[in-house]
Amino acid sequence: MLSKATRQLIERPGEVASGRLQCCLGVAIFRLLMRSGVGTGGRGDPVPPRPRSTRNPTRFPALSTTICALEKTGHSLSSDMFGLPRSHLMASGSESQGRRGTERPQVLLLRRPLSVLHEALSARFQLLRPWESPVPFDRFLAAHAAGVRALLVTGLTPVDGPLLDALPALRFIVTTSSGVNHIDLAECARRGIAVANAGTIFSLDVAEYAVGLLIDVLRRVSASDRYVRRGLWPRAGDYPLGSKLGSKRVGIVGLGSIGSEIAKRLEAFGCSISYFSRSRKPQVPYTYFPSVGDLAAESNVLVLSCALTKETYHIINRDVMSALGKDGIIINVGRGALVDEAELVKHLMQGEIGGAGLDVFEHEPAVPEELFCMDNVVLSAHFAVHTLEMSSELCQLMIANLNAFFSDRPLLTPVLVRT
Repeated sequence: MLSKATRQLIERPGEVASGRLQCCLGVAIFRLLMRSGVGTGGRGDPVPPRPRSTRNPTRFPALSTTICALEKTGHSLSSDMFGLPRSHLMASGSESQGRRGTERPQVLLLRRPLSVLHEALSARFQLLRPWESPVPFDRFLAAHAAGVRALLVTGLTPVDGPLLDALPALRFIVTTSSGVNHIDLAECARRGIAVANAGTIFSLDVAEYAVGLLIDVLRRVSASDRYVRRGLWPRAGDYPLGSKLGSKRVGIVGLGSIGSEIAKRLEAFGCSISYFSRSRKPQVPYTYFPSVGDLAAESNVLVLSCALTKETYHIINRDVMSALGKDGIIINVGRGALVDEAELVKHLMQGEIGGAGLDVFEHEPAVPEELFCMDNVVLSAHFAVHTLEMSSELCQLMIANLNAFFSDRPLLTPVLVRT
């Protein structure tokens, strides 16, 4: 039978429970645990059933009913809040199937994804969300590790050996990013863990954003906006002129899916396109340069759209910046560590480079403070991939990859993991 507090939550599914109501629910569930022979010890440790109890400690119907009712309303109050595996609270076997229907597959999240993706995943999978639990992260993982076969991460979540050690049952990782430099692919291959990413769904949006950054830097759109907002136009006169995009010689570092889309758009503006890539692409009409330094020497603008690897780390270094020259522009929509950020700041401060449009940073979310006062630099918060339309596509792709994994079907966007 549901408590009065629980019924209030169910009757008002769109509202957020007050602190008092949440407190009442917590007390109610704690009492149910104690009556059932299971309590919570220090910091969420399960306490063994009382010796005199003859009940099966994994079958607590009253608590099961409460948890299910809450979850149907979208509330996150669950067994996770007490540091207990769900099996300690829910009926098991055929009796559980009869009450709740087929159990949804478990998916572990290490940080909250975009709200629209989080909602879509919640409707289809049983999400394990450690950030909602008062239990320390390591203990949370230990409590759930045996049942975690799938992990969803963002591009800011490192997946390394120690994390994989803590998840021995893990067999699939899907990342919401196209880049996979945050995942130890070699270790995944050694352990037989499949990996999927966002594929090429971001390509059009990122290409569009890269062009926008370049126009902003050249035509000083953001700087002029600040000039007007500060009331300087009537007092100081017209803002200094910028430079046009048409006829610029643009060098693209990484002519993959994103780089190719950038090239198409800039070509339409009348730019001359050349590129550096791991290998020459005979099917494209653009000039190929075998080194980034040579490309920079022949370009007014460098646009970075390649993946971050050991080979591309700091591919834009002091020598490349010097080759680009004092009027050159750097646009980075790839990864922050493609650029030697300290050298970039130095070149900008000394006027040895013309400007930069940066959507990514070497140590993000930390950004060098020296850049904040530079009107020839445009900054954004790793935002090139984010549009309303993209959010819907990303949801569909992430869910499709998870469904494929749990159904033993081929992944839609598998990452080639080399041993």
